[in-house]
Amino acid sequence: MSEIALEPTLAAEPRSRRGIRALDLAIVTALLLALWQLVGRATGGIAITPPLGTLAYLADLVQTSLFWDHLGATLLAFAIAFAISAVGGLALGLLLGLRRFAGDVAEPILAGFYTVPKVTLYPVVLLVCGLGLSAKVAFGVMHGLVPVTLFTLGAIRTLPPVLVRTARAMRLDGWQTMSRVMVPACLPDIVNGLRISFSLSLLGVLIGEMFSSQRGLGFLLVSGLAQHNVPLTTSVVFVVVVGAVLANTLMLRLGRGTSGRE
Repeated sequence: MSEIALEPTLAAEPRSRRGIRALDLAIVTALLLALWQLVGRATGGIAITPPLGTLAYLADLVQTSLFWDHLGATLLAFAIAFAISAVGGLALGLLLGLRRFAGDVAEPILAGFYTVPKVTLYPVVLLVCGLGLSAKVAFGVMHGLVPVTLFTLGAIRTLPPVLVRTARAMRLDGWQTMSRVMVPACLPDIVNGLRISFSLSLLGVLIGEMFSSQRGLGFLLVSGLAQHNVPLTTSVVFVVVVGAVLANTLMLRLGRGTSGRE
């Protein structure tokens, strides 16, 4: 009887937790909207447009081809930058993790590069890549490559040695050991690295568009600032924030799923 009585309780627990999370999300969203409204009214719309005014302007903006051209340019550059960061960071992290000495040498160098403000490298990027898509992708990769590499490197280092010994006992070659043993075992950390890389790659692309491009949401944001078009800048920031939050939430759920958590 006690086991039967516990089953509904255990089944209802995840639902109650989801309900609490939804309530917390609703409260935080309401508070942010209220704060947004207060700041917009306090500044008279000079610094930031209130929520309703922003949504009204955005509704008109999305009906123009100009917005979709800039959005498409940003998404293209971001997709390339994130793909290079993910694949390159994963490969580099696995390589450095398997070679202990190389990892010990490279880790502080990568960590130091990670803390450097990438805007300071703007002249070098322009000199090497020029203006346009290549410069935006370079900025995105500079921001997104290191997190994936460091997370993968750390995951490989903390991998239980018994897994590698088991792979050797099963006579798996290097590629099979990596793809069937190491990557699945390190997947939660890799996903966390990809989640951080996602946000930083997007940030890098936007910075690149602000400095070295005439297309993209970053360029649209700079244009709005130059023209003192507050509704335009607020709308672009709103689109970027909402898109980043939704994507980050999806990747966070994926990371929890890979680690066996709900």
